[in-house]
Amino acid sequence: MARVYNFSAGPAVLPEEVLKEAAEEMLDYRGCGMSVMEMSHRSKMFDDIIKTAEADLRELMNIPDNYKVLFLQGGASQQFSAIPMNLMKNKVADFIITGQWAKKAYQEASRYGKANILASSEDKTYTYIPDCSDLPVSEDADYVYVCYNNTIYGTKYQQIPNTKGKILVADMSSCILSEPVNVEDFGVIYFGVQKNVGPAGVVVCIVREDLITDDVLEGTPTMLKWKTQADADSLYNTPPCYGIYICGKVFKWLKDQGGLTAMKKRNEEKAKILYDFLDQSEMFKGTVVKEDRSLMNVPFVTGDKDLDAKFVAEAKEAGFENLKGHRTVGGMRASIYNAMPKEGVEKLVAFMKKFEEENK
Repeated sequence: MARVYNFSAGPAVLPEEVLKEAAEEMLDYRGCGMSVMEMSHRSKMFDDIIKTAEADLRELMNIPDNYKVLFLQGGASQQFSAIPMNLMKNKVADFIITGQWAKKAYQEASRYGKANILASSEDKTYTYIPDCSDLPVSEDADYVYVCYNNTIYGTKYQQIPNTKGKILVADMSSCILSEPVNVEDFGVIYFGVQKNVGPAGVVVCIVREDLITDDVLEGTPTMLKWKTQADADSLYNTPPCYGIYICGKVFKWLKDQGGLTAMKKRNEEKAKILYDFLDQSEMFKGTVVKEDRSLMNVPFVTGDKDLDAKFVAEAKEAGFENLKGHRTVGGMRASIYNAMPKEGVEKLVAFMKKFEEENK
């Protein structure tokens, strides 16, 4: 078996230890004679799996007791609708647009009420995070929305926006569990797990309890009401059982690594290796302003489309997969999530140095 270095933005690399453990349990989970894929979501065995996963996530993120953790389906994109349906009491929401996913969430919210853009970095192709220290927050806004880390463009908020007392909602799909977060700064944190936690098909919503009510927009589907899911402990219908099981294993793995403070240190070390090279390279250049760089997603270019394509092709041959940049940015992107070993980044940089030397 030959494992490649997978720099995909998602579905993305998972810890090898987790994959091996899941493989060992595939046919017979802990002596029950069944795979987790086959067991009832109402069984005692699966109940233990989902409750343990929630307890471990709560411990990792220090989630307060007055927040619910919901394991849902539909991906993060379905929450683009669920959030305004559950929160838009005044039918007004404010958005900071720092990339494609924040823009899509804004466009979806516009279907249910008035969506305002407080700030945007679209003028420079989302290569920076706007100043959020004194935003023109709407007096009647139900919430302020951000995408905390921008997978496509490689930017991340280094400070939370000043929402002037309004509820802050954050999509953290591509940076969740990469560093500590103060959950109480947010009314809602949600994330599709396929970037840094597990297989595609699960979205986790961490929602403050006072925001979970029956007072939702008229016409909200039963399945999209957070209260429906919260009242049923994420078991209103059959959940994505196997995905939740893998997430639970990743949560255990993160605890074994020392938790989120240790992960932040490790991620900073990994990112520094790549950014330091980009900053001194004559061929490769990072596309993001230094102060807003993501630790998880690193876009870079040569400035020559043909050379970019050659690099991606030769990198693939050398065992570095999924380095092609998003179609809206071009160039390359290395996603170096929690499960990417430091060795993978070191070897990528060594390959980039060799490529640069050979293509002067």
